[in-house]
Amino acid sequence: MQVKTHLFGTIEVDPNTVISFPAGLTGFAGDTRFKLIHESTEGEPVSFTLQSLDNPAVAFQIIDPSAIGFQYELELSDDECRTLQADKPEDVAVMLLLFKQEGENQINANVRAPLLINVKTRLGLQKSIGSNARPRITMSNLSSAISK
Repeated sequence: MQVKTHLFGTIEVDPNTVISFPAGLTGFAGDTRFKLIHESTEGEPVSFTLQSLDNPAVAFQIIDPSAIGFQYELELSDDECRTLQADKPEDVAVMLLLFKQEGENQINANVRAPLLINVKTRLGLQKSIGSNARPRITMSNLSSAISK
């Protein structure tokens, strides 16, 4: 299928590569179908674009937390496991949304609301980690990860 996007113009999307977020993302509940896009570069891409297929103007930059030295240890509820249809932890990828505050040049990662994507079923959810919750987030080799 062909999809018009704000960033990439019209792109061809294989329906088998669509990632579904049944509940949408925070502030974007109507956007449930996404395509993961990355520019062709040598080696592994550092960040990806998560392009909404429901709204051409909605796209997010996301990153694997390990690329910036973060390691997550998250517990999923039964409902979250059902949503992801996750049988094994290794089937679930954790990604972080990147954002930039208006008027600032610094890029930030939203570590309190990671995206969880089952790479086998292509189902995802955004896990909100409340301020009282204490996820295990380990920062390791942060300076070397950023300089890559």
